[in-house]
Amino acid sequence: QVQLAESGGDSVQAGGSLRLSCAASASVYARNMQCMAWFRQAPGNEREGVAAMKIRGSNAGVKWLADSVKGRFAISQDNAENTLSLQMMNLKPEDTGMYYCAATQGVFCMRAIQDLHSIPARDYPNWGQGTQVTVSA
Repeated sequence: QVQLAESGGDSVQAGGSLRLSCAASASVYARNMQCMAWFRQAPGNEREGVAAMKIRGSNAGVKWLADSVKGRFAISQDNAENTLSLQMMNLKPEDTGMYYCAATQGVFCMRAIQDLHSIPARDYPNWGQGTQVTVSA
């Protein structure tokens, strides 16, 4: 069983910054996970993929960001700590939502994202419990 645990969510004012972390159990790597991603979901909205990273295999290190967060969010990985991070800057009220970390073994995960211009949540069977981000105007 892959264990993912998010942390770092908080309430901030518009223009502020937050850093989310996703702690992955060692099995994430032992189980040949290929992509890890961050999704968010606001009440009444569908889950939206905001950032992804290829963590193993060909194109390891390739990153993808949704247009809505480009220039403001950055995704990174700390192999030593088995941690995936999402640095969020210049936060806007529309960034409010529950943020989830997810992982997939699909070897073509990054190609799928690039072809679709979005992260297909259905391809990610491993999810954390989420961390809440609230941005006030």
